[in-house]
Amino acid sequence: MMVNKEKRILEGEKEKRVAQLDGWKLTDGKFIVKRYRFTDFLTGVQFVNHIAEFSEEIQHHPFISIDYKMVTLKLTSWNAKGLTELDLTCAQKYDGLYESITGK
Repeated sequence: MMVNKEKRILEGEKEKRVAQLDGWKLTDGKFIVKRYRFTDFLTGVQFVNHIAEFSEEIQHHPFISIDYKMVTLKLTSWNAKGLTELDLTCAQKYDGLYESITGK
């Protein structure tokens, strides 16, 4: 069965679905946000470069903020006007990229 990744997740499902993600928080009812901490600035930048490459491949881009050794990612789907399966899938992918870079 093909999942429509552009279909918005229903209001009653959002909190439950986001709670299944590691460390991600639902904000403003339509964004998910997570902060990643690194031991040094350049490792954080390396992480952001991996995020950028993946995002370009799938044409779905997060808001990215680099604050010294802290990288914050914020996701939503503009076309769907809210949170979609694609956002949740990306969150899991970003967590995997973080683990592969830091070993955590």
